[in-house]
Amino acid sequence: MAGHSHWAGIKHKKGRADKERSKIFSKLSREITVAAKLGDIDPNTNPRLRTAIQAAKQANMPKDNILRAISKSEISGEKNYENLRYEGYGPFNIAFIIETLTDNKNRSASSIRTVLQKNGGSLGESGSTTHMFTSCGIIHIEKAKISEEEAFEIAINSGAKDCISIKDFYEIITKKEDFYKIKTELEKKIDNFVYSAIEWRASNYLKLNKVQSEKMLEVLSALEELDDVQNIFTNAILESKL
Repeated sequence: MAGHSHWAGIKHKKGRADKERSKIFSKLSREITVAAKLGDIDPNTNPRLRTAIQAAKQANMPKDNILRAISKSEISGEKNYENLRYEGYGPFNIAFIIETLTDNKNRSASSIRTVLQKNGGSLGESGSTTHMFTSCGIIHIEKAKISEEEAFEIAINSGAKDCISIKDFYEIITKKEDFYKIKTELEKKIDNFVYSAIEWRASNYLKLNKVQSEKMLEVLSALEELDDVQNIFTNAILESKL
């Protein structure tokens, strides 16, 4: 599972410092506000908002914070954010796709470029790395909630591309454009998901050794520190014994 979602990785970190926790909540709040602003403030009729709220709950974000983020969407003077994608290369020629939610694209590009260049990488043009990835929807369902037969049946009937059994959960893969539609169908039968998001998944991965993995973690941490960065995807598989 290495090299996939920024949030998927963050969720499993142990002993998060208050600073890290605050940073995560800030990014989740921004996504909730934007999702509510672009659609309806009712999560039942706004799949993107519903997904953002579920991610916030998985990160143990307080209910008050979630409600505050939704209410911000109704304030006319609130900043206008846009989703922008940046592509580039990090150390060891690892490919990056970095998704941002920003009100200043020049600031975002400059800060991302600085982090990559400081670590022997570079910011690329649009399309420089996306050809190495596929954008798809990912939904994880806990095995305790459903049988394997039911999981595969739901996946097939809802139009998913694939359903894979992984450790304690089933992974359902959808086309990017079908993600919210299929997720809505699954929600009729499953009350809660382990994880759900639209990701960029690499066609081929590069396995890093321990030293290389430690360096990559430094780069990922530096990128995660940037306020505008929401998700980071790479084609790296990090050494598991870190």
